[in-house]
Amino acid sequence: MKRFIVLASILTGIFAAVSMAADISGTWKGTADFQGQPISRTFVFKVDGNTLTGETTSELLGKSAIENGKIDGDNISFTITASFQGNELKMTYKGKSSGDTIKLTADLGADMGQTIEWTLKRS
Repeated sequence: MKRFIVLASILTGIFAAVSMAADISGTWKGTADFQGQPISRTFVFKVDGNTLTGETTSELLGKSAIENGKIDGDNISFTITASFQGNELKMTYKGKSSGDTIKLTADLGADMGQTIEWTLKRS
């Protein structure tokens, strides 16, 4: 009986941790400033437990798949690979969700040496 109670407690803790991941599934639209110019991007997130997948689209970089996506509570991280002027550009996104807003920082990689601050709103 004690083993059952211990096992039940462990499973409850595991399910609680998984359910605490932010539910950001759906379409989000984001805006940012890049070198003094406003830019926009649409994100379609799919959440399965703590795994984040989906795609993102912008006029400048086209469509990219979300890769290596993770959700830990309200913390979000993922990468995308895009094509910019014929060159492959890998960007790493990290941020935090809060209700119907997500704040992300996109690291454009060593070649670009820049970051972009995004504010996303649920569509």
